Amino acid sequence: MATIASAALHFHPSAEILLGSDTRPSPTPRSPFDWVSSIRQGISTASVDAIIGYIHLSRAELALVLGIPERTLARRRREGVLNSEESAKLVRLARVVERAVEVFDDLDAAIDWLKSANAAFSGATPLSLLDTDVGAESVLDALGRIEHGVFA
Repeated sequence: MATIASAALHFHPSAEILLGSDTRPSPTPRSPFDWVSSIRQGISTASVDAIIGYIHLSRAELALVLGIPERTLARRRREGVLNSEESAKLVRLARVVERAVEVFDDLDAAIDWLKSANAAFSGATPLSLLDTDVGAESVLDALGRIEHGVFA
């Protein structure tokens, strides 16, 4: 039993797992080109529910993180699929969460870091920066610095 508990402490969900294993119209992406195809086809809105479950956000909070109006997310939920731009934002979030889990070696620690105000981002939370490519790159850069022990 102890091995199951310790394995749960070090759960490393991939972006594919964060988005739900059966929520994409195409097979599980295995390369960046597969992600491009999935994004262009549109990610299922079931992926929104899947990632909300992993990172413990409300729909309103997720809408802010993605930079997508909450009403638009509600409409997409009825339609069953995100458009390509919205899909790209959701995949970007999943990939950043995946990277944070790699760096912190723990899902809960990664989520705590992503949700905490950070001096490196002028007091903003890393999650609040993920609505733009530049913000996401800044978060990924900070994760790289943390991984290599460079905090300044």
